[in-house]
Amino acid sequence: MKNKDIKFLEIRYLRGPNIWTYRPVIEAVVDIGELEDFPSNLIPGFHERLSGFLPSLIDHRCSYGERGGFLRRVREGTWPAHILEHVTLEIQNLAGMPGGFGKARETSTRGVYKVVVRAWHDDVTRACLFAGRELLLAAIKDEAFDVAGTVAHLADMAERKLLGPSTGCIVDAATAKDRRIPAIRLLPTGNLVQLGYGARSRRIWTAETDRTSAIAEGISRDKDLTKTLLKACGVPVPDGRLVDSAEDAWEAAEEIGLPVVVKPSDGNHARGVFTNLMAREEIESAYAAAVEEGSGVIVERYIRGSEHRLLVVGGTLVAAARGETAKVVGDGHSTINALIDAQINSDPRRGAAEEFPLDVIDLADNPVASLEVSRQGFTGESVPPAGREVLIVRSGNHTDDVTDLVHPDTAATASLAARIVGLDIAGVDLVCENIAQPLDGQRGAIVEVNAGPGLLMHLKPESGQPRPVGRAIVDQLFPNGGDGRIPVVGVSGSVGKTTVARLIARLLALSGKHTGLACSGGLFVDRRCIDKADSANWGAAHRLLMNRAVEAAVFENDTDAILNDGLAYDRCQVGVITNVEPERHYGRHDIQTPEQVFTVLRTQVDVVLPSGAAVLNASQPMLVEMAALCDGEVIFFAVDPNLPAIADHVAQGRRAVLVRGDEVAVTNGTDETSLVKLRKIPLTDGGRLDFQIENVLAATAAALALGIAPEIIRTVLETFSTP
Repeated sequence: MKNKDIKFLEIRYLRGPNIWTYRPVIEAVVDIGELEDFPSNLIPGFHERLSGFLPSLIDHRCSYGERGGFLRRVREGTWPAHILEHVTLEIQNLAGMPGGFGKARETSTRGVYKVVVRAWHDDVTRACLFAGRELLLAAIKDEAFDVAGTVAHLADMAERKLLGPSTGCIVDAATAKDRRIPAIRLLPTGNLVQLGYGARSRRIWTAETDRTSAIAEGISRDKDLTKTLLKACGVPVPDGRLVDSAEDAWEAAEEIGLPVVVKPSDGNHARGVFTNLMAREEIESAYAAAVEEGSGVIVERYIRGSEHRLLVVGGTLVAAARGETAKVVGDGHSTINALIDAQINSDPRRGAAEEFPLDVIDLADNPVASLEVSRQGFTGESVPPAGREVLIVRSGNHTDDVTDLVHPDTAATASLAARIVGLDIAGVDLVCENIAQPLDGQRGAIVEVNAGPGLLMHLKPESGQPRPVGRAIVDQLFPNGGDGRIPVVGVSGSVGKTTVARLIARLLALSGKHTGLACSGGLFVDRRCIDKADSANWGAAHRLLMNRAVEAAVFENDTDAILNDGLAYDRCQVGVITNVEPERHYGRHDIQTPEQVFTVLRTQVDVVLPSGAAVLNASQPMLVEMAALCDGEVIFFAVDPNLPAIADHVAQGRRAVLVRGDEVAVTNGTDETSLVKLRKIPLTDGGRLDFQIENVLAATAAALALGIAPEIIRTVLETFSTP
């Protein structure tokens, strides 16, 4: 087994719907060489080594449909390409990307397979694929493999490259089955995401949106200004003022009355916030630390009670969490630093990354916690007596969901605070002893209003139920069930695609929509050419979907584009297949049969929305068969009105576009309407070019599906000519 190898011949990132699935995938062409003669049951000890490396493979059901099904296949005998599929998926799962689609299929070349796995991110999934290959070879050759180290490296990579939890929960809510709002990540890394297409799209960046005012965000960063505005509108806030020195901080504390809070005037994430300060030396020390965290320092009245974070979206309270205190208990021999690591930082919910709901505590890097410890007479190296409780953080991470406990008056006050600052999404921090009671009776107050609040505390509370905060944000961005979609038309087939795409784009433009067109003739917005290069590809289509001036878009999709990249859009209003000549598609991507051509072209029909339509050539038996796959309406077109497929279709009261005599006609089974005479359509050379007549019929059917008026269709057909 020492000389056996697995080689990657090609690796493609299919970014959109493709022949395998609707989701992005990595498709790897894999050569297993001599291993074609060595299924897993012929490799001594392989099953034991593989399951030892990845015991969680027991959860893979495979074709048996039962837990342990995949490992049963391994024991009975299966090939390395199939095993690579499952190993890659499991490595992704262990690295924090659970679930996912996978396939392994033979090609026409012996020993060469296509391995397909769900791609959460191109770079990350490629790395998982290569790691899966190395693990698989180690199991085959009876060599060591560092599973834990590999998974840790990949998990770190995923953390850096995938969406953060706040952005991710919004995207998940948008793309859920009951909303199906498309999402486009605008950069390979980071959290800038577009929801929807073109002119109807919205953009988010973590928990900020394109409606988050820069002025409001600036106000929220200036804590003193925020308090001034809130107080002027009757919102309870703690008394306090800006100070410019440690001595001034003590004078302010004496004016306000002890105890006090010292904090940066423009800090965030509670850094540099010192609470319940009583002594002058504490206040002066806190000032020195707080001034390092911001451009100024505020001293304000200390509010007794727990800190709460209220999430307000679009003026409505959607979630509330209560902050926790962090304590350790002495054992008589461990230092406070050691106790923090053992009793606090060991909590799996704590970590430095955004995905962790709780922070790691390090006294050396946390002056607030260090001061709290020193106030009790200790340092990090002190050994407290056994049973002695030491407070580390007085008001730390928000861990307990209290949404259902918030008093209506308090919810209204938080909503008012967000509106005063001007934030569409706000994290309102307030302190009170009982969140179920009004603030006035307990001298509670709002202490901060924050833009871009973290959402993880509401998604993964320590106690209480998670809150659908992502859904609340999506509902605010897209009210009344809006899906952020513009009319999208995809045109595929063997020939005529460019002409049909141009015709449809002209029809949409004349109907009053700013229309984008990506075809082999170039990239256009209305009649302005953006790029003269062949633009029948994913990249060009993506540019149009990102363009917020585009109100409708038409895309030409040949089979190479579908096989190389997948479709640029998740679903479309209209999917057109002009015709099919299978032999035109043979010889590339291992396409050799009509059935394979069918599989590629059906991708365009598979993505038609239930409210949309597939436009299909009724003279092509393959396309007539494909009609059953459409989730929406099917509109047939044909030069010959007597085709059996047309007759059956029309008999069921469905729409068709055909030639009746010398006219283009539209029928729905009971009514038939003439649109235009063929001799008046320049594109058809007076009705003499059958292939152009088919193109005209296809574009006309698409226009009907888009609701374009007959007079506009007639005008375009009578004036359109090829470039």
